[in-house]
Amino acid sequence: MPELSRRRRMLVLAICCMSLLIVSLDNTVLNVALPAMQQDLHASTAGLQWTIDSYTLVLASLLMLAGSTADRIGRKRVFMAGLVVFTIGSVLCSVAPNLEALVVFRMVQAVGGSMLNPVAMSIITNTFTDPRERARAIGVWGAVVGLSMAAGPLVGGVLVDSVGWRSIFWVNLPVGLAALLLTLRYVPESRAPKARRPDPVGQVLVIALFGSLTYAIIEAPNSLAVTAPFAVLALAALTGLLLYEPRRREPLIDLRFFRSAPFSGATLIAISAFAALGGFLFLSTLYLQNVRGLSALHAGLWMLPMAVPTFLCAPLSGRLVGTRGPRLPLLIAGVAMTASAALFALFDAETSDVTLFLGYVLFGIGFGFVNAPITNTAVSGMPRSQAGVAAAVASTSRQLGQTLGVAVVGAALAAGIGASSYRDAFVGAAGPGWWILTGCGLAVLVLGLLTSGRWARATAERTARRLESEAPAPREPQRVPA
Repeated sequence: MPELSRRRRMLVLAICCMSLLIVSLDNTVLNVALPAMQQDLHASTAGLQWTIDSYTLVLASLLMLAGSTADRIGRKRVFMAGLVVFTIGSVLCSVAPNLEALVVFRMVQAVGGSMLNPVAMSIITNTFTDPRERARAIGVWGAVVGLSMAAGPLVGGVLVDSVGWRSIFWVNLPVGLAALLLTLRYVPESRAPKARRPDPVGQVLVIALFGSLTYAIIEAPNSLAVTAPFAVLALAALTGLLLYEPRRREPLIDLRFFRSAPFSGATLIAISAFAALGGFLFLSTLYLQNVRGLSALHAGLWMLPMAVPTFLCAPLSGRLVGTRGPRLPLLIAGVAMTASAALFALFDAETSDVTLFLGYVLFGIGFGFVNAPITNTAVSGMPRSQAGVAAAVASTSRQLGQTLGVAVVGAALAAGIGASSYRDAFVGAAGPGWWILTGCGLAVLVLGLLTSGRWARATAERTARRLESEAPAPREPQRVPA
C-alpha cells in the first residue's frame, strides 16, 4: 500500500474508529437494557447471558478467519462487507419477536462485527508504519472504547426509558452507513503479499471449542449432567487444535506466535482484562436496576465514574507505550483492576455510594490503561504481511475473555441466587463473581510484569526472526486503486 499523507492517515484512523465505536457501543448500550429486556422477553439469568455471549462468541470464533481472509482478498472489501452485515443485523435485532430470535439476530450482527475490528486494526497497522505513531494511533483506538463506555450507558438509558429497549439497535444505523460511505471513498485497498490459505478444519475446531465451552459454563447451574458432554467436546476440540494446527503449512492459528512471551502475555492479559469487563458490567447493571431500583438512565449515569477514566486514560496509555513500552501501563492496569474488584469482594462496595463510586473509578482507570499495550504488543515484532492474523488473535482474545467473563460470573450469580429474588440475595450471591474478577486483575498484574521485561523482549526478537526465516517467498503485492 503506498504511503499516505498525514491528513489521509488521520482520516483512515477516524473511519476505522467509527467501526470500533458501533461494535463497542452495541455492547455497552445492551448492558443497560438487560433488565428491560428481561422483563419484556421473560428471560432468565442464563437468557440474559446468551444475549451478550451469542454475540461475543461468534465474534471470537470468526475473527481470525476474517483477519486472514482480509489479508488474502482485500482489507477494504472485507471491512465494507462487515459494515453492511452488521447494520442489517442491527435492524433485525430491533424487530426480534422473542428471546430466541434476538439471540439469532445478535449472531448475525456478530458475523458482520467479526469483519470490522481485526480488519480495521490491520488497516491501521499498515497505514501507520512508524512504531511511535502507530502506538499513538492505537491509543486513540483505545480511547474510542472509553468513549463507547461513556456514551453507551447514557444513550442506552435515554433510549430505553423514552422509547424502549429495541431502539438501542437503531444507534448503529447512521454510524454504520456513514462509515460505509467514507470507507468507499477514502480507505485504500490493500492485501498481504502472501496471505494464508483457508483452514476449514481449524475453523470448525475453534467454533466447537468456544461454543461448547461457553454452553457448558452458562448452563452448568441448571444441569451438570447435560453440560458435561459439552465440556468433554471443548477438551477434545482443544486437543485437536494443538495436534492439527502445527502440521499445517499455513494454519488458522499459527502456534509459533506464542513462542513470543509478549505475544502470549498479551493474549492472556486480553482474556483476563475483558473477562473482568464483561463480568463487571453484567453484575453492575443488574445490581443498579434490579436491586437499587434505578431507571436505565440513572444506572447509565452511575456508569460514568467508570467510563470517563477509561476515556481519559486510554490515549495516555498509548503515549506511554510509544515512549516507555508496555510495562508501566500494564502494571497500573493490573493494580487498579485488582483493587476495584477487591473492594466489592471484601467490603460489599456496592452497598455504599462512596465505595461504589471509588470501585467504578478504579476499574475505569485500569481498563483505560490495559487496551493499548495489548494491541501494540500483539502486532509489534510480527511480520507486516500477517498483521491481520496477529491483530485477529488479539481481538479474539478480547471477545473470548468477555464471553467467559459473562458466562462464569453469570453462572456463579445464578447458582448463588437460586430461587430467591434479586433484591434479597444479590449482594451475597455476587461475592464469588467479584472474587473471580479480583483474580482477573491479579492475572493482568502478574502477566504484565513477567512478559514485558528483557527476557520477554528477547523471545519476541527470536520469534520474529524465526517467522521471517521460515516464511515462504512472498508474491508481488497486489494493489487495487482506492
